Amino acid sequence: MNTIYNTGLALLTSVCLTTTAQAGQTKPITGTIQDFYTEVEEWEPYLSRQCSFIEVPVYGNVSRQGDPVGGALMGMVLGGLVGKGVTGDDKGAAAGAVFGGLVGADKGSRVRTRQQVVGYKKKKVCEQVTDYRLNKRKIYDYSLLTWTVEGVTYTTEVVK
Repeated sequence: MNTIYNTGLALLTSVCLTTTAQAGQTKPITGTIQDFYTEVEEWEPYLSRQCSFIEVPVYGNVSRQGDPVGGALMGMVLGGLVGKGVTGDDKGAAAGAVFGGLVGADKGSRVRTRQQVVGYKKKKVCEQVTDYRLNKRKIYDYSLLTWTVEGVTYTTEVVK
């Protein structure tokens, strides 16, 4: 970059000296330097906080009364099958059915408690997110060096 700028200045100096040497007198040389800029766009990342609400389940203990009739019936059927299988006769099946009915009625009548979702509550959840914004700025591009010698105008591009 400096090479072009230095070349432009050397050219201007050389023209000045040549003009002075040829004419035998010093004439002023007027010139201008005009800078040009270009606009660039850059995407710049930045962190932002984004929040939202989510529904979170609320758990509670739920109790349910057992079913003694259903338990007794199930116990009688299973007890009868086991009694018949163990003893091989109908008296064993009857005894197994009675015993199974009593146990099934007892187990079936118990209160059952378990945890389950009883509702929902809203909870605020936040997170860091990378967003981007567009930045526009002007940066130096090049310069034009213009000068006039004996009525002739010269222009050259230079980079500072």
